[in-house]
Formats: sequence, C-alpha cells, structure tokens
Amino acid sequence: MGDTFIRHIELLGYEKRFFPSQHYVYMFLVKWNDLSEKLIYRRFTEIYEFHKALKEMFPIESGDINAENRIIPHLPAPKWFDGQRSTQSRQGTLAEYCYTLVNLPHKISRCLHVVSFFEVRPDDMNPITDSQIRKPEVFLLPKDAKKNASDITGPIVLQTYRAIADYEKSSKSEMALKAGDVVDVVEKSETGWWFCQLKNKRGWVPAAYLEPMDGPDESEEQEPNYAGELYVVQKSYTAVEEDELTLKEGDTIEVIHKLLDGWWVIRKDETTGYYPSMYLQKSGEVNTSKKSGLRNHNIPPRRSTIRNAKSIHNKGRKQISQETYRRNSKKYMQNRRNMRGNLQKKDIIPEKNEQEENKSKAQPAVPPRPSKDLIMNRCTESTRRKIM
Repeated sequence: MGDTFIRHIELLGYEKRFFPSQHYVYMFLVKWNDLSEKLIYRRFTEIYEFHKALKEMFPIESGDINAENRIIPHLPAPKWFDGQRSTQSRQGTLAEYCYTLVNLPHKISRCLHVVSFFEVRPDDMNPITDSQIRKPEVFLLPKDAKKNASDITGPIVLQTYRAIADYEKSSKSEMALKAGDVVDVVEKSETGWWFCQLKNKRGWVPAAYLEPMDGPDESEEQEPNYAGELYVVQKSYTAVEEDELTLKEGDTIEVIHKLLDGWWVIRKDETTGYYPSMYLQKSGEVNTSKKSGLRNHNIPPRRSTIRNAKSIHNKGRKQISQETYRRNSKKYMQNRRNMRGNLQKKDIIPEKNEQEENKSKAQPAVPPRPSKDLIMNRCTESTRRKIM
C-alpha cells in the first residue's frame, strides 16, 4: 500500500467509439489525495476483470467464505453482447459500485490493485483514433439522473468554445491553450474553471479565456437578482481592480449576479463589486468536496485582465457596469424599505378599526327618567293619569 490513494470516483457517462470497431467505454473522473483530478476510460469487461481479481485478493470481505461478511459490492457479469442499452442501463449500478469501493476499509480501497486500475494510462491521454472514422459520441450522465440512468435518451453534444488568447497552465490538472483553439466543454464549474478537451488533451481551463462560437454572449448567464442570496466568505481577498471588493473570512454578503467566469457581483451593505466565487459558500450549506478541491486552483483570471484577446465576433460581450449594479441595487433596497414601512402601517390600522368597531358595538346610554312636571306638561292624558 503506497501513499497515493483515491478520494472519489465520479462516473461522468460513456462514449460510443467506432475504432477499431464499435464499442463502448465508461468515463470516470478520478480524484486523488493530492487534489488532482484525472479523466480515464474503461470498458466494462476490464472493470469486471478488476472486480473478480479484487474478490480473490479479499475472500472474506467478498463473502466467499461467509456471505454475511461481504462488504465488497456486487457487480453483474458482462452480457454476451454489450450494446448501447445495456451500457446505459448499467450506469446506476456502476456509479454505486465506485462510491462503495472508495469507502471500503483502507486495506481494500487503497491497495495497489485499486490504485493501479484507476491510474491514467497512455490511451486515456491519447485515445487511438482514425481520422477517416467519425468522432466518438459522448453520452453524459446528468447530475439529476445519477440514480436513474434510464433518463438518458441520446447523446449529449458537448458545447464548443474558442480560445481568445494563449493560456499557459499553472498546474498538472490544467490544460494549456493557444489563441484560436477550439475545445469541447465537458463540465462548467461555478468557480470559473471549466473542464475541457482538445483532441487528445483534457484539463481545467479558465472560462474567461473561452468564447461561444455562435456569439459573444453566454446564453446560460443568469440575470441579476437584486434581492440577493446570502453567502459567507470562506477566504479573504484583497481587491486588485477598482471594481472589486476586499472582504475578510466570515463576512456575510449578498450575491446579486452569478457570472460564468467565476467572478460574481456581490453586495456588502450598499456597496457592490466583483469577488471570486470560489471563495464564497452559500449560507447554511455544508462545504462540498468538489468545490473545496477546486479552491486549490488559483483564482481564475477576469476577461478584462487578458492581454491580446482576439474575438471572432464583431460585437463585444454585454457587460453591466458597477454603477448600474449600484444604482439598481439602491432602488431595490429603497423599495424594500418602503414595503416594510407600509406593512408596519397596515399592522397599526387594524387596531384603530378595532377600537372604532368596539365603540359601535357598545350599548346605548339609558336616558334619565323625566320629572313629574315634565310628564304633566308634555304627555298625553292617559299617561298623566298613571302618575296621579
């Protein structure tokens, strides 16, 4: 057992390949203890052979001696002919298998057999392809369908982006780019780091260096939310640009605009500015291992700081100025105060109405009894007789 071990294995989906003949491979994102993340590909037959060898190494834990002692998960044998339907339907079982495998006792989950199987191989980095044959079809597993793989009905076409400038990677998990490179985006993280593939290369790339092919604007970008969402600062940051904010760890702020490049517009009291989203965590939420892993990356650069950026689009990307954010934010906050004031007034009005209503419900006062002289002078004859 070595020092290297796997923290997490995530099933991303599968590929339908056509060289040297049609076959299917599963895509796994393997996260290691050094916080690196590697994309690997494995056929199911390979996974099953790995599983059988693991059972032989640990006969007690596999239940071969006593079924009650089994902790190694089950894995169904490959079918005589593995087509797309069986490849797709097996994903839920395979995702559960990987989760259980990593959480087994260390003597199993960190043994050389497990570590070696999930290490990156040369053909993971440079898959054997034939330029005359069509590209592999990628079937990604949606995040909300991890437990129900049958929800996947067809190939998910990866979005294509273009690099606007050269980018030199600063860690092994990143990927270098040249201006004009066209990449497929596998995953978009809200931290501003996107997992991309370029031919046989794969790695994390700052979103600010990429632009959509069909236009300068991001179709997925949300509109500003001036009501704001409460977030807590997880790491201090000192502003470098005038439109950024300096905050300390533990500060509570409101996020009013989530931008895909990982620099969100936030509000602190009545001040707005940019802040790196990878240093923020939603109030009340537990820190996720995925986001904490990406926090070990450097802060992604902002588009405005990239030199020699060259876009293929004539129009620039729409951008809201901080002055507009501040003005709209102040308007919203003022309206919120006014609404609160009106609600307080409405709470007082019913008390007045209640007092008036109580007055109206009060019994009328009984008039005093008239004197004998008044009755004799003003009443009828029959009434006067009664008092005589």
